[in-house]
Amino acid sequence: MKLSLIPKERKFFDLFEDDARNAAKAAHLLDDLVNHWENVEAKISLINDAEHQGDEITHRIMSELHSTFITPLDREDIAALSHAIDDIVDFIQAAADAMLVYKVKAPTQRAKELAAIIVQGAAELEKAIPYLRRPGDPKEMRDHCVELNRLENAADQVYRAALGELFSDKIDVVDIIKWREIYGHMESATDRAEDVANVLEGVALKNG
Repeated sequence: MKLSLIPKERKFFDLFEDDARNAAKAAHLLDDLVNHWENVEAKISLINDAEHQGDEITHRIMSELHSTFITPLDREDIAALSHAIDDIVDFIQAAADAMLVYKVKAPTQRAKELAAIIVQGAAELEKAIPYLRRPGDPKEMRDHCVELNRLENAADQVYRAALGELFSDKIDVVDIIKWREIYGHMESATDRAEDVANVLEGVALKNG
């Protein structure tokens, strides 16, 4: 049997921080894609790489969960946190891939606004996750969770405005179909970031 010198507790925290960094990377790649619409296939390939990396981290977290008798957090919180972070990257990848598959000519202003919110949310996530190592000091983590909730509300407002614009008389029905799906994926990424915030707030309450 291969032995590891890294304590199990530290492994979980390291993996979650790797996961958060990967989500932030994917968010920045999406933001760059929609704001600098060039070398599109190469940029989407990088987003796909980040999605695969996220899947690998999730697999490692779940493997550790199933092989660890005593975990540093409740098992359901570890699983929920892992899947929510993975979903953020999945929806980022889905939005980018849809832009390629549907041969989008150029991203809309609303797509740029949603991408900016996703970046901000990923930044808050990246700041919040390290506080899992210090469960006795939950205030800072809660502050980041509050901001994640605010960003999700902001994304909802942009999403509703974007849908309203799609159904104006000036938009072609094919573009409506394309952008409705893309906007949906982007908004879902912010929903999953809020899911992460909810799990973190639960951890903070249990340990506060």
